[in-house]
Amino acid sequence: MRHGDQDAGEAAVELVYSELHRIASSQMRRERPGHTLQTTALVHEAYIRLVGSESMEIQNRGHFFAVASQQMRRILVDHARAGQAQRRGGGATRVQIEQVHSGQEAQSIDVLVLDEALTELERLDPRAARVVELRYFGGYTDKEVVEALGVALATVRRDWEFARSWLFDRMRGRDGGKKGLGVRD
Repeated sequence: MRHGDQDAGEAAVELVYSELHRIASSQMRRERPGHTLQTTALVHEAYIRLVGSESMEIQNRGHFFAVASQQMRRILVDHARAGQAQRRGGGATRVQIEQVHSGQEAQSIDVLVLDEALTELERLDPRAARVVELRYFGGYTDKEVVEALGVALATVRRDWEFARSWLFDRMRGRDGGKKGLGVRD
């Protein structure tokens, strides 16, 4: 797969299909009720993008799932953009998320605004952006992020806190202070 062998890529996906489905399920739970994209369709679209790419430098299992999570994020963003274009600008696709502090109601977040802010964060601090992708879009725990990125647990937690704060401030400026990024630790 590292050298573009599509058969190897297909074999790898068969071995990890259940984990890909778990990641997709995690992402789809955050989508609005009645979303037109189904979990299995998200897995299959990510699969097509993963094995259809010319040459992927997959370093290990954790890296593979990180790339898969990133592809799923791109698919959901593309889907949201297409839906918004079809409505000719009327309302953005919303994603349900849980608040960090228990006792607060779940709020929705505009996936397009989040993607734009995350793209800005990636230019500022690529590793922190990867931590957000893995935790928020991939549903990874801190320990799984450590494995995927090959950094210390303290680094992952520091990057997560920085990124969450930075994204909250960036997104608050765009939505009048109503929404933020939250995920249970």
